Amino acid sequence: MVKEKATKTTKEKAPAKKAMAKRDPKGVLDKGLAKIVSRKLLVWATATAALFMGVVPASEWLQVCLLYIGSQAAVDIVTAYRNSG
Repeated sequence: MVKEKATKTTKEKAPAKKAMAKRDPKGVLDKGLAKIVSRKLLVWATATAALFMGVVPASEWLQVCLLYIGSQAAVDIVTAYRNSG
């Protein structure tokens, strides 16, 4: 009898595991933002808004801008390299 109960419990949990496996690990907000803008652009826009609100000093905003431009340039270089040959 004990084996039958264990088997039923395992069978009952199996659909729950399948449902969990079907879920996307990304959150709903992350999925929506990925469709609209890149994360780098979102960080830059947030830093720019914070600059205008006086929360972020100009020197830190400049660092965010330089990181955004540099990382985007690196992505463009790799994309061009992959598409060239």
